[in-house]
Amino acid sequence: MLNAAPQPASPGLPTNPSEMRRRPTPRRADSVRAAHGQVLRYARPVNHAQLLVPDFSLIACGWLLCRYTALDRRVWDQVESLVYYFLFPVLLFHSIVRSPIDFGTTSHLLAAGVGIGLAGIALAYALPFLPAIGRRIDRRDHAASAQIAFRFNSFICLTMAERLAGAEGLLMIAVLIGVCVPLMNVAAVWPMARHGQSGFVRQLVRNPLIIATATGLVANLLGLRIPGWLEPAVSRIGAASLALGLLAAGAGMQFASLARGKLLAVSVLAIRHLVLPLIAWGLALALRLPPAQGAVLMAFSAVPTASSAYVLAARMGYNGPFVAGLVTLSTLLGMLSLPFALSLPR
Repeated sequence: MLNAAPQPASPGLPTNPSEMRRRPTPRRADSVRAAHGQVLRYARPVNHAQLLVPDFSLIACGWLLCRYTALDRRVWDQVESLVYYFLFPVLLFHSIVRSPIDFGTTSHLLAAGVGIGLAGIALAYALPFLPAIGRRIDRRDHAASAQIAFRFNSFICLTMAERLAGAEGLLMIAVLIGVCVPLMNVAAVWPMARHGQSGFVRQLVRNPLIIATATGLVANLLGLRIPGWLEPAVSRIGAASLALGLLAAGAGMQFASLARGKLLAVSVLAIRHLVLPLIAWGLALALRLPPAQGAVLMAFSAVPTASSAYVLAARMGYNGPFVAGLVTLSTLLGMLSLPFALSLPR
């Protein structure tokens, strides 16, 4: 049973002196301050490092397995194909259809989430045209790595939302995922299809991630759901896709490729982990989001990038090792950007 949504703590002070001594002072890491001085307590304490260690550990395992065991690149090429053409599409479809999209009660949150996504896309696309750094960026590497700046790790989003706001937070983030995943996936494919001159529409129609997100969104809007008897199998496929995707990212990682594209790496990671949380903060204030929605939005803006970014780049014929390195760095930076974003006053 999921936790109920947290209620604001009473602003009144106890009159009993012994009660005042016993009442603990709320820590900033475990609360979000509302507009009128109230404190919204998190459903559960959040340990950001502990939340991200499993992803980083799987990436490290993939790197070690590929370099020091018989599981070399020939094995991982087949794993990437399995993840890209079957496992990840099932995961995306399931994540979109699992909860109804309620546009009414979350309209401001949706507007802010889409605004963050569009801002990240615009900033990532603009990098080659900036006078200071545009000439020092490899256009092909940029086409593959632009997605790092705006895509997000859906599983970490779901975990953070549940810990921040309980069942209410899960419903909020499900709406954001259902609307933003199709937008982000189309934006991730477009630079690579355009740079490769392979036909944008043809790439969209044939891309399994785009097909899965589009059909999932249509199914959600039509009110279709996965049957209960099939739900456990689909959930296990989704879990396998996440684990194998991160292992494949580690297996394909080459640190030398990051050294050659340091400026591009710093640029896309700065957008993902610094600029987008600041944009989210401004939108939360401008739209006057309730405390629970504001906390979910800030977490959404600061989580690491999607682990499927590597598989997408590698399968479309781009610099997979470079993107794998960016996924790893983004996972590490999430340990800093999440507490930073959640500590901004609202």
